[in-house]
Amino acid sequence: MKKGLLFQIFHLYYDGFRKMTLGKTLWTIILIKLAIIFLVLKLFFFPNFINTNAKNGDKAGFVSKEILNR
Repeated sequence: MKKGLLFQIFHLYYDGFRKMTLGKTLWTIILIKLAIIFLVLKLFFFPNFINTNAKNGDKAGFVSKEILNR
């Protein structure tokens, strides 16, 4: 019986990543660096604007007011 195309594509990538030696290490380093970069960007460049500007915890009211007034 012929296997599905999606299964063949999945098996191609799965088999390729399983047989990698140096590539696994490099992908691990890349993923760790990306996680660190996104965490730093989130902490320093995207502050929690809604929590700092919403009064008395009325986040929904603040968001609806900002959307309607713009």
